[in-house]
Amino acid sequence: MSRLVVVSNRLPVTISTDDAGEIHLKASSGGLASGMSAYLEHQTGELQDIRQDFIWIGWPGSEVEESKQPEVKSRLKAELNAAPVFLSHDEMEGFYYGFSNRTLWPLFHYFHVYCDFSEDLWHAYVEVNQKFADAVAEVVTEEDTIWIHDYQLMLVPQMLRKRMPHARIGFFLHIPFPSHDVFRLLPRGWGRQLLEGVIGADLVGFHTYDYTHHFLRALLRILGHDHSMGTVTLGNRLVRVDTFPMGIEYNKYSEATHLPEVEQEKKELEAVMAGRQAVVSVDRLDYTKGIINRLRAFEMFLENNPQWREKVKLILIVVPSREAVDEYESMKHQIDEAVGRINGQYGGVGWTPIAYVYRSVPFERLIAAYSMASAALVTPLRDGMNLVAKEYVACRTDGTGVLILSEMAGAASELPEALLINPNSTEEIAEAIKTALEMPLDEQRHRLQAMQRRLRRYDVVRWAQDFLQSLSKVSDPDSSVPAIRVTPEISQDFAQRFARAQKRLLFLDYDGTLVGFHADPNAVSPSERVLDALKKLAAYPNTEVVVVSGRQHDILDKWLGECGISVVAEHGAVIRRTGAEWHENLPPQTRWKEELRPILERYVDRLPGSFVEEKQYCLVWHYRNSDPELGPMRAQELIDSLMAFTSNQASVQVLPGNKIVELRDPKHNKGVVAAQIATEAAADFIFAIGDDVTDEDMFRSLPSGSITVKVGRLPTAADYRISSPDDVLTLLERLAAATQS
Repeated sequence: MSRLVVVSNRLPVTISTDDAGEIHLKASSGGLASGMSAYLEHQTGELQDIRQDFIWIGWPGSEVEESKQPEVKSRLKAELNAAPVFLSHDEMEGFYYGFSNRTLWPLFHYFHVYCDFSEDLWHAYVEVNQKFADAVAEVVTEEDTIWIHDYQLMLVPQMLRKRMPHARIGFFLHIPFPSHDVFRLLPRGWGRQLLEGVIGADLVGFHTYDYTHHFLRALLRILGHDHSMGTVTLGNRLVRVDTFPMGIEYNKYSEATHLPEVEQEKKELEAVMAGRQAVVSVDRLDYTKGIINRLRAFEMFLENNPQWREKVKLILIVVPSREAVDEYESMKHQIDEAVGRINGQYGGVGWTPIAYVYRSVPFERLIAAYSMASAALVTPLRDGMNLVAKEYVACRTDGTGVLILSEMAGAASELPEALLINPNSTEEIAEAIKTALEMPLDEQRHRLQAMQRRLRRYDVVRWAQDFLQSLSKVSDPDSSVPAIRVTPEISQDFAQRFARAQKRLLFLDYDGTLVGFHADPNAVSPSERVLDALKKLAAYPNTEVVVVSGRQHDILDKWLGECGISVVAEHGAVIRRTGAEWHENLPPQTRWKEELRPILERYVDRLPGSFVEEKQYCLVWHYRNSDPELGPMRAQELIDSLMAFTSNQASVQVLPGNKIVELRDPKHNKGVVAAQIATEAAADFIFAIGDDVTDEDMFRSLPSGSITVKVGRLPTAADYRISSPDDVLTLLERLAAATQS
């Protein structure tokens, strides 16, 4: 049975042991734990009925003695269908409190001055990620769907991909992904490994388009992987990168406002407020949340608007977090001092401006605070999403209330009706507080209803469903390309047809088919494996092997001259059939080269790393070694210039390729020469394979019944597709083996 395997740093429960040695399971707080739990319950009903449908893998929240681990493992499986990853104190220090929260967390939130780039922390991160990957591999099958969450586990997708090439894997980052300029502050090797780790997944999800764009740009700038509409082609795989804004369990919050326990909390809060308006602020203690700026802004509001003194109260709820870390301890002192200063300066006998709560608040009390507050201050300096903003909106069931929201929070892209502010500007926040408290009720209702409709429609269940449905589509290897994937069974069928045939003809592209691409086009001479496969195929009676390439004939002759095969060079301009001499196929026109070469040279000057390769019958502008973003821009500019210049010249064709722009005589293409040879050969087995746009001419020109195979995942006229040059060689070796048997 197929299952959903949820993998996160923390399980949705925390394990603790009392003085008597008894083990207790307590529900964990946090948006991920509550959100995923809500989705799982929605999908399958009562929790006890879904034990075979999902499994949750993660750290149980504390170090567990080795003697207690079997019992913990048994209880987690029986009660939650969860599998623990046990970590020692030292592992948690290096992995979680170390690299995850002292390197990745500050860097991804643009607080690079707080980053610790210690090698020891990096090694701890790698080791624990491997431990998570091992734990997942122990329990999953190829039919399962694996959903890995957040910045603590960025290496796990690729670690699993190496062990399970066909697994369905999704990854979601719940914090911001920074711009390329910030991300590259990581040591180069670490950054590359993190990106490669994430794209081990089939689908990579982010909360906002900005984070998605930053990630795609990092893939291009650092790994050289370009994308098409968010889809990255990696050999035999497609990786989809997309945006999925996480919602909340909307009905849980909106309906909770009417619970008896919440009504009681409201009454107690009303007594404290004594008729004053409330502004609520709820945050975990963290330097990314902008709490200090928020307090300064509230202080400025009181200073600039004396008419509001004694009429408003800020309910400041701060949930303790990582108090042992120096930056957090320092921030706690700053908050304490700011609250004391403001209450001392502006407070009186019957009124203090700020009600300060430094502890976790029960759910019912939190809902009461949301329900009572005329405005909510949600002003993080940087935040992946921020669900507090959505929770406040859901709780405003009377249709009133104003959300003041940082434009640096992911939620801002979904909630444009909020009062959006720059969290670094105390003036903007102070003015927004005044605007919120004085906003007419009709405008409040208009803004709030629009946000509520959106959040009710796209809740946390819809978020998870959208992600998993997208994962199912992108991980289906046959869904996006109509050509049939060459399986071992199909390879065997090809081999049997090859062996039964009376006469055989094989057309093989060179670059990207027999060999991979290289920054230096002259550095891809054929391997011994390639040469051996070509020789074996060519030695079989009534078999002609034709390598069809855009390369110059002298290079191909040097590399392949001893294989006993036919070679077509420069897309058909020059041919040497087996046992014959080189000859021109059709005399080309080359006068255009003198006119167009200066244009290509000008673009070499404009794009460092590019160069012009001159062949006998064509010119090629290469930009594989150039800036990965500027290169395609310059290539398009060059193509536009050449097209305008050559619009009246029938003797030259401008052909974009894989990091190249090629100029050639249009009479010379692989389709023309392949059709000529196929007609002359009159073979009953014709096979053609290639990866390039130039090979499409060949596929279309061959007679019905030919086997045409595309290397890669791009759209094609071929009937079949295969993943990589390595798979091509495996297929050719299978054909050769069939002839021998």
